[in-house]
Amino acid sequence: MTRLQPAEHKEAASPPVLERDGARATIRLNRPRHLNRLQPEDLEVLLKLFAQIEADPALRVLVLTGTGRAFSAGYDLGSIAERAATEQEQTAGSSFEVVVDRLEDLSVPTICRLNGGVYGGSTDLALACDFRIGIDTAEMFMPAARLGLHYYKSGIKRYVSRLGADNARKLFLTAQKIDAPEMLRIGYLTAMVPLQALDAEIDRLADALAANAPIAMRGMKRTINEFARGKLDEAAADTRHRDSMHGEEIKEGVRAFAEKRPPRF
Repeated sequence: MTRLQPAEHKEAASPPVLERDGARATIRLNRPRHLNRLQPEDLEVLLKLFAQIEADPALRVLVLTGTGRAFSAGYDLGSIAERAATEQEQTAGSSFEVVVDRLEDLSVPTICRLNGGVYGGSTDLALACDFRIGIDTAEMFMPAARLGLHYYKSGIKRYVSRLGADNARKLFLTAQKIDAPEMLRIGYLTAMVPLQALDAEIDRLADALAANAPIAMRGMKRTINEFARGKLDEAAADTRHRDSMHGEEIKEGVRAFAEKRPPRF
């Protein structure tokens, strides 16, 4: 289960931590004293953790969350400034973009457990997840316009495709905070719950996802993402559909339906 005990809030800061519980993987951002601000070294760790999760067929769903009172304060601005001043760069921005795009394309379904505020680049990290469950005191803030930063293109595209152009304009161009009810209204949050109900809601959704057919979900997630980007590979989507009609998953699904029992994928 995705339970963060108070003692965990006091542990030493570290790169993101991977925790396993049955079919569920949880990645926990773990720099609570700095609101889980992401450091350059965290990006490589996240990529490695994503690869580990995809390589393990026993893991069916990923929950991404933070330690303490915030989800994440985003990417370390000092690192951005430092790297921008050097000539030898794969820039911090491009490195972060790679991580967020990789998360969006992860084959397993992903849930962002928004245990608090979400700021800067981490707003896009959360948006790259398939579902975002947040507490009713959460807030979000995209400060790019205040910092003089033109955000990377895939991040802007994700905002537009998932939230609509008008909401993307509001969040990027005004650089104003919005609260949890507004996050829910514009579609940033999938669901909003009180803090005491957060884990139960995460459990309900994660268990439902973990119980579904993994190959079918993986294919449909890919097709949905391609539709959202306006880059659908129609032949590949048709092939996935045809293959599913003859696969083991649909056989088990039909049997389970006829026998009035949960399917065992």
